[in-house]
Amino acid sequence: MSARDSLHREVAVAWATPDGRLLSCNPTLLGWLDDMCPQRLEQMLPGLTPARWSAWRTSGFAEVLSLELPSQGSEPIAVQVQADLEPGGLLMLSLLASLPATERLAIDALQRAVLAAVAGGDELAAVMDLLCREVESLAPEVLCSVLRVDEGGRVHPLAGPSLPPAYSQALDGLPIGPVAGSCGTAAWRREPVDVRSIATDPLWAPYKDLALGFGLAACWSTPVLTDPERRIGATFALYYREEGPVADYHRHLVQACAQLVRVALLHDERAQRIEQLAYVDAITGLPNRARFTQRAEALLRAQLDTQAGGALLLMDLDRFKAVNELQGHAVGNEVLRRTGARLAQALQGQATLSRLGDDEFVVMLAGVDRDGAEREALRLCALVAEPLVLERGQQLRLGLSVGFSVFPHDGQTLESLLKHADIALNAAKLSGRNTARGFSAAQAQALEEKAWMERELREALAAGAFALQFQPKLSLADGRVLGAEVLLRWPHAQRGLIPPDRFIPVAEECGMVVALDAWVLEAAMLQLARWRAEGLPLASLAVNLSPPRLLHGDLVEQVQRLLALTGLEAGSLTLEVTERLMLDERQDRRAVEQLSSLRALGVGVSIDDFGTGYSCLGYLRRLPISELKIDRSFIRELAERTEDRALVGALVTMAKGCQLDLVAEGVETEAQAQVLRELGCDAAQGFGLARPMTAAALVDWLRARG
Repeated sequence: MSARDSLHREVAVAWATPDGRLLSCNPTLLGWLDDMCPQRLEQMLPGLTPARWSAWRTSGFAEVLSLELPSQGSEPIAVQVQADLEPGGLLMLSLLASLPATERLAIDALQRAVLAAVAGGDELAAVMDLLCREVESLAPEVLCSVLRVDEGGRVHPLAGPSLPPAYSQALDGLPIGPVAGSCGTAAWRREPVDVRSIATDPLWAPYKDLALGFGLAACWSTPVLTDPERRIGATFALYYREEGPVADYHRHLVQACAQLVRVALLHDERAQRIEQLAYVDAITGLPNRARFTQRAEALLRAQLDTQAGGALLLMDLDRFKAVNELQGHAVGNEVLRRTGARLAQALQGQATLSRLGDDEFVVMLAGVDRDGAEREALRLCALVAEPLVLERGQQLRLGLSVGFSVFPHDGQTLESLLKHADIALNAAKLSGRNTARGFSAAQAQALEEKAWMERELREALAAGAFALQFQPKLSLADGRVLGAEVLLRWPHAQRGLIPPDRFIPVAEECGMVVALDAWVLEAAMLQLARWRAEGLPLASLAVNLSPPRLLHGDLVEQVQRLLALTGLEAGSLTLEVTERLMLDERQDRRAVEQLSSLRALGVGVSIDDFGTGYSCLGYLRRLPISELKIDRSFIRELAERTEDRALVGALVTMAKGCQLDLVAEGVETEAQAQVLRELGCDAAQGFGLARPMTAAALVDWLRARG
């Protein structure tokens, strides 16, 4: 007699379609029905009305129903009914005769205790251990076991408090199969397996010596299916020290426990999914910021308690933004995944390796000093710099900038270590990227200075607390004042006059330079209008524009508005731009559009600092410019160096040939001015001719010249 035949003689089983049509009954059920198998479930079980059947189906047959089975010539049989989905969508219904009240109450108490542990958030292993111990207290003659079945079809002990530990360890990792003991076979068949004699049943042939060696004689196991697709999640088994059949009470216990195991498994899976969403980065699979914070703080406490040191490495991918913008986010995500995997391979065993967000990774290393942290950081830089081959065969080369802080020297809290590592990371980027820098007090001081300047800049801009100075531009031929260049100054209440080369880069970096340029342009044109109203003979002003301001959409509109407001002619304004604007092709196109619109109004356009590294004669043809300003580096040794004389002479010839005005900057001596006259340069400005001065001083200077 097979285990399956034995089961079907003692458990009543029926097979039905999802709409409640009965297909067949096993001999036990036929005996209860006096060999008369009805056509529909509600005929066999009157309490299973269509409405109750529909609700049961909707719940996924999650509960065991208490119903009555009519019997001719006798009292109805009280039964417990459990439904399981079969392959192809059919249903297998298992019917067990109901227990006496005392045993039913004991099982109810067991269910309440286990469900309370699940609801309380206990770990799955602890819940399964509680379940087994409760069952063993109700049935001292059994030894309980719960094995989890992984996706690869291998079993892993979850609980077995009374089984010998060596036996449970021996089961770990064994495959399920058609001949794999009670549990492995039950999982394979997806139906209960009752082995009354481990010594003689062929299902136990591969493992009987193992079981018999620990005094195990019989085993009843039932699979736990976790979803309608009949995915096997675990097995619940009762072992016996003696051979023999399974008692009805034990079958009811197994039926109840299988449902409890299913509930606990599903609850654990949901909890893991929630934890995955809360603590795992979706792109790289690495821990996210929240998980890093937990693990890093725990590691930091442990290291500080033992007075051991360590380091925090903050890593940032170089040029990742360009990858995202030029090749799309799909490629960007693949780069992040592959970089994360590369870092994980290089930092095996480091549980704190995480992705903080964007292209930023972090790891906390225990037991390393500053030198060790630097060596590890540089090793990671070299690793990430190796070519990255993507799925489509594309090869990318990126870099890694790393900033690190060491504890306890650079901080004893995670917040301070992250802050200092971020400061060091900024220093690594400023050092050319693809390198590592450790935190230092000087870096912190520089960052604090930058933060102070940004804050003060915002306040100064809101209050209009800047000042303009004006440097005259003179004709080299007769000394006439042709105009003046507008220079921005920042007179600070505590620090005095802050030079532009200190605050302009900060304004550009923090996005204030557009508003700053707009303020300068308006203030300059209003000042020129006042001078004109006062009869001051100043022909024009030249105002510097940063690339962001030139590319901003409202520049032309602002110029038009100010010309209308002040009544100035367009030719009284020249806008100066730098050559670095032409480095980006997209910027080049937008710049040409803006400058063309300005030139169409009659506004002059000048290229400032011409000849300083990016000069390209091609853009002299593209850009609608009216003037070139020779950079002061060509003027400094003009009287002494024949090479500089030759270069400036060539620029003069080129400007005249292109019908462009030419202004020499940085003229400090009469000798320089004389050479420029000889070369044919028309105009100049510099300390040797006139220093920058306030609006009031310029008025006095102009009137003194008559």
